[in-house]
Amino acid sequence: MPLLFNTPARFLRTLAAPALLLAAGLCGTAASAADDAAQMALGKKLFTTSTPACAVCHTLKDAGAEGAVGPVLDELRPDAARVTKALRDGLGSMPSFKASLTDAQIAALALYVATASRQP
Repeated sequence: MPLLFNTPARFLRTLAAPALLLAAGLCGTAASAADDAAQMALGKKLFTTSTPACAVCHTLKDAGAEGAVGPVLDELRPDAARVTKALRDGLGSMPSFKASLTDAQIAALALYVATASRQP
């Protein structure tokens, strides 16, 4: 019967490879969660402070916003793609924000609205 691991180093490399992959995956998940949290914080800040602030027109419980002009986002529950499109192109009486917000800010705001509007 042939030896599977003809040296101790080969045995250790064989054991280490899956462990390294698992560790890398866990670190990636933690980094991703931190990125999402930072994006959510930025999105909430933009929702309440951008000019004009989304909170002036829209109701969103998570932001403490009770706007009376635009739709109630807690009821509409838009996904991030819909929010992104509205922010870039404008919608109805809502102006476009593509000249005043960066793509990264629009993405953060869209993530925030989509996520916060779906919370119970």
